[in-house]
Amino acid sequence: MRLPSRPAVIAALTILALSSCGTATPSGGESVTLTIAANSISGGKNSDSADWIKQWVIPEFEKTHPGVKVLFQPSGVDDEQYKTKIALDLKSKTGADVIDVDGIWVGEFAQAGYIKPLAEVGGAAVDAWEGWSQIPQAVQGLGIFDGKKYGLPQGTDGRVLFYNKTLFEKAGLPDPWQPASWQEIIDAGAKLKAAGVPTPIQINAGTAMGEATTMQGVLPLLAGAGAEIYSEGKWTGASQAMKDVLGFYQQIYGGSGLGDPRLQQEAKGRDKSFAQFAAGKIAILAESDYFWRSVVEPKAGVAAMKDRDTTVGYARIPAIRPGAGIRGQDHVSMSGGAVRVLNPFSKNPKPAWELLAFIHGAAATKAQLAGQARISSRGDVNDEVLTGDPMLKFVADEVLPVTAYRPGVAVYPQVSVILQEATADVVSGKSADEAVTAYRTKLEGLVGGAANVSG
Repeated sequence: MRLPSRPAVIAALTILALSSCGTATPSGGESVTLTIAANSISGGKNSDSADWIKQWVIPEFEKTHPGVKVLFQPSGVDDEQYKTKIALDLKSKTGADVIDVDGIWVGEFAQAGYIKPLAEVGGAAVDAWEGWSQIPQAVQGLGIFDGKKYGLPQGTDGRVLFYNKTLFEKAGLPDPWQPASWQEIIDAGAKLKAAGVPTPIQINAGTAMGEATTMQGVLPLLAGAGAEIYSEGKWTGASQAMKDVLGFYQQIYGGSGLGDPRLQQEAKGRDKSFAQFAAGKIAILAESDYFWRSVVEPKAGVAAMKDRDTTVGYARIPAIRPGAGIRGQDHVSMSGGAVRVLNPFSKNPKPAWELLAFIHGAAATKAQLAGQARISSRGDVNDEVLTGDPMLKFVADEVLPVTAYRPGVAVYPQVSVILQEATADVVSGKSADEAVTAYRTKLEGLVGGAANVSG
């Protein structure tokens, strides 16, 4: 799911939603009807997911759960429309029993009382589920808010540093390459520049690249400086960590020639950066594994590299210095993805949990992948399906255990925009100090004043 364009969830309800929670219906014995809601529809949006639910999940679950009937409630609309519909259902205490939501909505829905922790809805069976041991703690974080588990993560991704091995060899840099600090990235950039590489480093910046600036640039760097954008009820303002992040941008784009500031300000700058990396003009680029799967993919990538597997290297994003990242980490990442939650107003909460757990079991997860190499939330499935793709296995094994997530609160998308604006200030020539001061002023205006800001 993409990030919604507006952070809002719901004004007052004027009409009741038409859909209803699964109900127990007497029929000789006591039968149960459960409903799954997702923003997917056969032949339309997320068609593969809809087909999997209808053709695999429902018949397989019903086979092992006599007396339970499962219905699918498809949607194929804009994410914001879907979000509003789901929120209206939950506000009116109706809706499907098992619901797909974007991970970034979890906190917002929890704060509004629309969803509750899984164990409160599904009972003791939730904590006893075998799947928790297969989902890395950091990946579980996608469905966690205020320390409580509200949803089960679906697939996820991770951010890394991609690099061109040919350009590295030209500059006398090692392969494999794993920088241990930000300074080692800058040092590599200087050697690449001296070797004649047009753009040594590409870290997304500015507003034209939108959320990609925040997710591929600011937030992983902030995590590497030891902070998260939202923690313990406060937003990170002009802290030392934020100054370090903008200072790193200044090192790259502030006249050193290590990065191309014009690229950050162009409407299609991100796409151009993809093309330039594929053409051997950019040496180091921060991106998610989407870049490997869909951009430089040798056959169908938007900037296909036939020699991808031999030319493109990848490394974890280092903390500013060893041990200085969040949780004392040496390396960091950011991830996104969707989760499935239980409707707290379901009339059949225990069978609903059984359905949710079944959907996230190993067999169902493998069936959804349908032979594709994609990162799932389950370690056992990743171990099996990613053996033929070393990059995705690298993300599953080395990156997901150190990842973090965007805060799932309503104002985040607006905070993301002012983070992008802060990097744009640096790219356009302002100092990191000037940029962080302007950012903090805007932040206070967004989040209700200085009391809600740290630093």
